[in-house]
Amino acid sequence: MAEQPAVVGGVDTHTDFHQAAVIDSVGRHLATAPFPTTPDGYRRLLEWLHSHGDLMAVGVEGTGAYGSELSRFLLANQVTVIDVDRPDRRARRSNGKSDPVDAYAAATAVLSGRASGQPKTRDGIVEAIRSLRVVRRSAIKSRTQTINQIRTLIVSAPAQVRERLRGLATYELIKQLARSRPGTDLADPSCAVKTALRRLARRYQHLTEEIAEADADLEPLVAQAAPSLVELVGIGTETAAQLLITAGDNPDRLRSEASFAHLCGAAPIAASSGRTHRHRLNRGGDRQANRALHTIALVRMRYDPRTRHYVARRTAEGMSKKDIFRCLKRFIAREVYKHLTSANTRQ
Repeated sequence: MAEQPAVVGGVDTHTDFHQAAVIDSVGRHLATAPFPTTPDGYRRLLEWLHSHGDLMAVGVEGTGAYGSELSRFLLANQVTVIDVDRPDRRARRSNGKSDPVDAYAAATAVLSGRASGQPKTRDGIVEAIRSLRVVRRSAIKSRTQTINQIRTLIVSAPAQVRERLRGLATYELIKQLARSRPGTDLADPSCAVKTALRRLARRYQHLTEEIAEADADLEPLVAQAAPSLVELVGIGTETAAQLLITAGDNPDRLRSEASFAHLCGAAPIAASSGRTHRHRLNRGGDRQANRALHTIALVRMRYDPRTRHYVARRTAEGMSKKDIFRCLKRFIAREVYKHLTSANTRQ
């Protein structure tokens, strides 16, 4: 029997169906077909890929979104999955845009080596933390929006309402508004604004309780996932959770601490020209992880004597504040990576 040819698959993911494509080892297009996003559809997609030859790998767009369940299915069936970014704008302009074109592009990216990233497995405790943080973050955003609406209504409220509430701290303001009795004549602007303020205050209290419940759920999970990480100076449950989510349930997919720093946007970028030799902050990577590193650096600059001594020394040497932050973020990323990988080994 003749040996089966080596093939590479590519999948352009969508909500209701995935467009799959197959190319051979020299990049020739073999076939493309759509499959529904159901367990039976995933099974038929894998059988269809195997029917064209010896499957080396499958490039999947959106392994963290539409393609997350497909990636889990393929990994469970011992298939090598490669996370593929969408083609850049120049490639889209020259090759056009359609589902089969994108599926072939995903397979070609894997074959050429342009795409080589290992996706997150999303099957462990870190995925549970990510789901709970979605609720917490939305509640925080809604609470911030609510207090802003309260402040705006107070500014435009009648004088008798505005003067009574002016200058109150947030806690006292919410407490006073939530227990107020505005009256029943909603045709009166004063009564209407009091009613609106009371409803917003009670919404604020409800969101505060929701955030507290989320924190109570997240704290033991984060401590279980990386107990040594939350013991580091300046790292709390929130920042630790974000860094865990960035690394995923399989942080070993990151080749080194330098790759983790690059993922967090903390790897230095060369910005030298002529006689000037310097680096600048990286504007790429996971911006939420970069924000977590920034928060940790701020806390350490205020409360950690070692960090304060370092900042004073580098400032005396003439280094700018941005460059000091770049160095601190890079050091924190290196330190965090060691604890993430050690936590993964213990699990």
